[in-house]
Amino acid sequence: MSGDKSHPILPQRVVLFQNPKAGARSGRPLVGRLESLLQERGHDVQTTSDVDQYVELVASLNQDGDSFCVVAAGGDGTVGLVVNHSQPGTPIAILPLGTENLLAKQLGITADSELVCRMICDGELAKIDAGEANGRLFLLMVGCGFDADVVQRLHRERKGHIHRLSYFKPIFDSVRSYEYPGLRVYCDPPTDEAQAGSSGEVITAKWAFVVNLPRYAGGLQIAPRAVGDDQLLDVCTFQKGSLLSGLRYLAGIALGHHEGLAECTTFRVRRLRIESDGEVPYQLDGDPGGTLPVDIRVLPQRATLLVPRV
Repeated sequence: MSGDKSHPILPQRVVLFQNPKAGARSGRPLVGRLESLLQERGHDVQTTSDVDQYVELVASLNQDGDSFCVVAAGGDGTVGLVVNHSQPGTPIAILPLGTENLLAKQLGITADSELVCRMICDGELAKIDAGEANGRLFLLMVGCGFDADVVQRLHRERKGHIHRLSYFKPIFDSVRSYEYPGLRVYCDPPTDEAQAGSSGEVITAKWAFVVNLPRYAGGLQIAPRAVGDDQLLDVCTFQKGSLLSGLRYLAGIALGHHEGLAECTTFRVRRLRIESDGEVPYQLDGDPGGTLPVDIRVLPQRATLLVPRV
């Protein structure tokens, strides 16, 4: 992801939001260290782990016209929460404390307080596209079907912090009971249909992924050519629904040749709708999103992220 990068003149006010449930540990030492480093450099830092308090704080700063940046201390879901409650153009930095931290990995950001402090004080701004699904923003992807069923089970049963082993039981339960309802993907192709590879037809499938940035859990790349600043979303669907076909698709993704499978359809769009006659969940950046139908569109350059200076 290249993004539209610039060198910012950063404000002195920093809002540091920590998700108390992010990752396998609290990350409080890293958050405390970052807060101290920023204060040593003259920043006015306000820290909270309460969502309502965070929303009130940024609303007050926006109303007063104060210039500020936000630190999302947590996983991809925490970043999504911050983006959803931030005005366009708000600089957002990430202190990755989650289980996967896919967005942070894409940006080259590690759980290092000194690195994040340098990034805030002397980094770059990257403007990237966001997706919007039924009014809620996402930066990475939407998954419909089996993977969303796993995410839904995980978050329904979670108690406190999660780690990779937390996924074992939800995956096992989904393998036993998920019935792979049919999906209908209605596409609104871009003006340049030849370039986008979409003819606007209705796609039927059992699995559907809508991707803004190419990283997925476990390092998998479902849409390896997706970039975050092309004003398009990459869609990947698979036709067959069974554990055996799912394992075959997974192997194809891992080996990088799934797009050559006859049951795989890929294309790019600016807007689409996914429906089903069954009770099918969808997930956004690894968090539960709801159940179908879902209307999805791209919002060009909606997110402004602080990244390390190259």
